[in-house]
Amino acid sequence: MVQLYKMAWRDLGRNRRRTFFSILALAVGVGLLLFMASFIAGEYRGALLTAIKLDTGHLQVRAASYNQDKTSLDFQDLIENPDALAAQIAAHPEVLAATPRLYVTGIVAVGDTSTGVRIIGIDPASPASAPFRDSTVAGSYLTADDRSGLLMGKTLADKLGVGPAATINLLVNTSNGSVDQQAFVVRGVYNTGVPGYDESTVFMPLAKAQAIAQAENHASAIFILLKNQDLTNAMAAALQTPAYQVVTYVQLNDLLFQVEQFATSYIYLLYLIVLAITATVIINTLIMSVFERTREIGILSAIGMRGSRIMAMFLAESSLLAAGGIALGLALGALAALYTGAYGFPIGNMGITGVLIGERIYAYLTVGDAVQLAVVALIVTLLAAVYPALLAANMEPVQALHGGN
Repeated sequence: MVQLYKMAWRDLGRNRRRTFFSILALAVGVGLLLFMASFIAGEYRGALLTAIKLDTGHLQVRAASYNQDKTSLDFQDLIENPDALAAQIAAHPEVLAATPRLYVTGIVAVGDTSTGVRIIGIDPASPASAPFRDSTVAGSYLTADDRSGLLMGKTLADKLGVGPAATINLLVNTSNGSVDQQAFVVRGVYNTGVPGYDESTVFMPLAKAQAIAQAENHASAIFILLKNQDLTNAMAAALQTPAYQVVTYVQLNDLLFQVEQFATSYIYLLYLIVLAITATVIINTLIMSVFERTREIGILSAIGMRGSRIMAMFLAESSLLAAGGIALGLALGALAALYTGAYGFPIGNMGITGVLIGERIYAYLTVGDAVQLAVVALIVTLLAAVYPALLAANMEPVQALHGGN
């Protein structure tokens, strides 16, 4: 076996330029695919972490009849005395934060401009509300006793042309089916880096949201963050009762998981397409090598080298090409992924409804993706070498000694 690889190494060195470009073609294909895999993994991971932090939590406890698609404010669909339930849930050692939230739909109007928004009543002091406090870029953050202020996303503020201390009109749907209207002051402007979220979501203290929506002492859900995401299902089972529904982040981010499954299927298809194109370069390299070495193959056959050994020699050449191309490709792809993971890739506002994708995507490189791609690339390269190897192994010695004539 060692002798075969020595011969394969020597044969590849005969035409170093062709060998180099064959390795480079495979490296570019592998590097590109590794970067794309890390980019998609980073997009999915970032969107999921953002959704958990800003919108869904790891778990939500709701009234059994609550329907989030309707943003119901009927008392039967809301949790009564939510503070007590949140405190009870927060007592679990696995829980990082548990806080009531009230979801209300409404319209923000400034002059002749108006837009629909989702109003979320929050406890400003809760650790679960820290992302909004930390992302406040202008003005001040909310306080629990504020009865006339709200927190507005930067994208929405820019769209309406308002800033801190500006007065806006807010029309809110109420629990009795009517609409209430009130003037509010923009206390602060937040920027989470997710334009779609910032454009459609405003925050106010929970007590004020309950008052304006006429949902006193009720909440839509208990928003729960856990210390360990892996405990989500176990915690959901522990909290489940007939009176409440417990919904996990997987259920709450169903669209994101569907997008991720589609992207995974797409990247596998892309693997095959790019590597198939790369394989044609390997096939071409080895076929040219076969025809250039026809007399040599005839001599080897004439002195007793079996066809299987000649075939193994060309497969050894293919494996050396694969090793060089895969190693270089993984290095190139890893460098691109690490750079993008550190500095991000700007994509602006993609405007995908239901998926919280930020303005930048940070690649996320995993060992699993690198190993999987390396194995697939090796298999495709070895398969590409089968035809040239068979071509060499099946040559008639006498004909080969005459240069194939």
